[in-house]
Amino acid sequence: MAHQPDQPRVAIQVALATPEQQPILANLLELYAHDFSEFHPIALGPDGRFGYKSLEEYWSLPDRHAFLFAVDGNLAGLALIKKGSEITRDPSVWDVREFFVLRSFRKRGVGSAAAHEIWRKYEGPWEVRVIKSNVSALSFWQRATSTFTRNPVEPAKIEKDGQHWNVFSFESKRADNK
Repeated sequence: MAHQPDQPRVAIQVALATPEQQPILANLLELYAHDFSEFHPIALGPDGRFGYKSLEEYWSLPDRHAFLFAVDGNLAGLALIKKGSEITRDPSVWDVREFFVLRSFRKRGVGSAAAHEIWRKYEGPWEVRVIKSNVSALSFWQRATSTFTRNPVEPAKIEKDGQHWNVFSFESKRADNK
């Protein structure tokens, strides 16, 4: 059977991050910010780090969740999700706040598999926003959301605070409700 582009070739583990893993997430967020600075201006701090001010909220606020994913036991990426849309301000929406896959694991189905697993854990409406200039992310999220829903998901084009976004909106049903 031929490999499908959105199906992983390797074993992927997706787990809620523990408070003790906060330094690991902080390190991965530095790599993420560096990659993202290609599309959006992010200031480097005087300590040589980008930083992520609200990271501790993912363990102190009930509707925020931090995930780490690994491939064959090796760190491969992270996801930060929260309840409440960053763009539409809809409080019922699950929002993919940050999502990052290390370059060495991209184009292997790792990101889609991780996203799908997370979406299955939290039922209800979801939004994934992509800044207009991040063309590769737009293509990735188009595939990931459409594969997950088994229907094409076309992004809404939204401008907020002078930024242009593509926002994918879709519904998830819990895996255990099947």
